Amino acid sequence: MTKFVQIHTLVSYPPSNLNRDDLGRPKTAVMGGTQRLRVSSQSLKRAWRTSDIFKESLSGHIGIRTKGMGPSVYKALTTGFNLADILDCKDNSFPVNPLVSEKDAREWSRSIAGVFGKSKKDSEDSLTGLEIEQLAHFSPEEISAIDQLIAKISSCKSAPSKDDLDLLRQKHTAVDIAMFGRMLASNTKFNTEAAVQVSHAITTNEVAVEDDFFTAVDDLNRGEDDMGSGHLGETEFASGLFYIYVCVDCELLERNLGGDKELAKKALCALVEAMAKVSPTGKQNSFASRAYASYMMLEKGKQQPRSLSVSYLEPVRGRSMLKSAIDALKQTNQNMIKVYGGCCENSMDMNAYTGEGSLDEMLNFVVN
Repeated sequence: MTKFVQIHTLVSYPPSNLNRDDLGRPKTAVMGGTQRLRVSSQSLKRAWRTSDIFKESLSGHIGIRTKGMGPSVYKALTTGFNLADILDCKDNSFPVNPLVSEKDAREWSRSIAGVFGKSKKDSEDSLTGLEIEQLAHFSPEEISAIDQLIAKISSCKSAPSKDDLDLLRQKHTAVDIAMFGRMLASNTKFNTEAAVQVSHAITTNEVAVEDDFFTAVDDLNRGEDDMGSGHLGETEFASGLFYIYVCVDCELLERNLGGDKELAKKALCALVEAMAKVSPTGKQNSFASRAYASYMMLEKGKQQPRSLSVSYLEPVRGRSMLKSAIDALKQTNQNMIKVYGGCCENSMDMNAYTGEGSLDEMLNFVVN
């Protein structure tokens, strides 16, 4: 497998609010002296790793990021259900069938969750007291180990020993952890360095965030006593053509997955497909702003990676914005090659604007 894979995409979103700031406005950034829309790398990574593409392509190799493993272990001990079923359930409605006393269940679930992070101050009238203070990413192997420990302590009716609590795993097959990393402040030797670096998505064009004033009508309002609306509201939105850059250290990805070459290839394919098809979920019900990538370029090689965001220091303008953005990206790439020499060993692109190339060809290219 090649050392680096670099992925460049251009995705156009209509009016939307994909990633909000603390005031509920679309996130922005100033680039080249003009305001641009921005979608954070955290938002992009979550959309990709929780997508159906990842779930279907990498079934059994996706972890869970949560503060709530303690409450889930408690539910397993007090309902008799399998931990995996509890983690998958959306409504958390399980009949009570206690395997151990409530007191033991609280104490033992707290100690199990505490392996992965500092526990909150316990509160006996709430399960939130069994949570840890920071989000932790659990691999499938660690979840399986916790499930086995639940079965052991519930059958023996005894607290987990120090050896039993040896639950963290340096070697695992969690693709999302291998790609995007994991940090455990209290157990740093189990940290994972991210093999995938993701830029914040930034618009190639200058933008202005706009306000949408809206009203909602009460269906039972017959207009006899009150002619007004039932609700007044305001939301903010903007639209733009986004440039997204991702760099994958393929050797590190394979190493993070314990040397499993085939799993690393599946992970790469899932990432490329998700980048092409998956949109952040923010305000989708209000704007239906789902979009596929209009342009994608893949590069493979051992050369030092570089973003091509400099292509858009001067914002793209005009009616042929997509064509201009593609041309600017290609021209910048060619200029880089003239100045620095070959910036990769092989490259391929897919252009939905002109109907050239295909996603299948890109997926085949990235792993061969």
